Amino acid sequence: MALRKIREIGDSCLNKKCREVEKFDAKLHTLLDDMKETLLLANGVGLAAPQVGILRRVVVIDLGEEGGMLELVNPVITHTEGSQSGIEGCLSVPGKAGIVERPQKATVKAFDRNGEPFEFTGEDLYARCICHECDHLEGKLYVEKVTEFVDPYQDDEEDED
Repeated sequence: MALRKIREIGDSCLNKKCREVEKFDAKLHTLLDDMKETLLLANGVGLAAPQVGILRRVVVIDLGEEGGMLELVNPVITHTEGSQSGIEGCLSVPGKAGIVERPQKATVKAFDRNGEPFEFTGEDLYARCICHECDHLEGKLYVEKVTEFVDPYQDDEEDED
């Protein structure tokens, strides 16, 4: 496995639509493994292939200690429900955060690293993450959907007056 460089806002790779994965081979497995390592070392929740300079429809999401790492190849959001407004940030947009409206629940159909189809439904943070990462695959950044930018370093306890 290798650590990959995370591309930042302004890099043209982040504004391009990604192509579908056609070969489920060792090259894809290496990409997925590298993306997982890069995500963990960056302390992120999700990472899409264009964020590491690869224009393929590949996403990894850290589901925490209980869920492990979710790998989505050629993901397609098939259903959303509800609505939530919350703070988002992005490894490709360091030092910024903003309020974004996302679904409360999102279902995605995808393939695993071996080309086997599956479906996953995420709620709350994971619904937000699925939508955020799938936006990357379309060349869109969360900053295009922000209704209000906020201080990413603000202590939440300061708001409780």
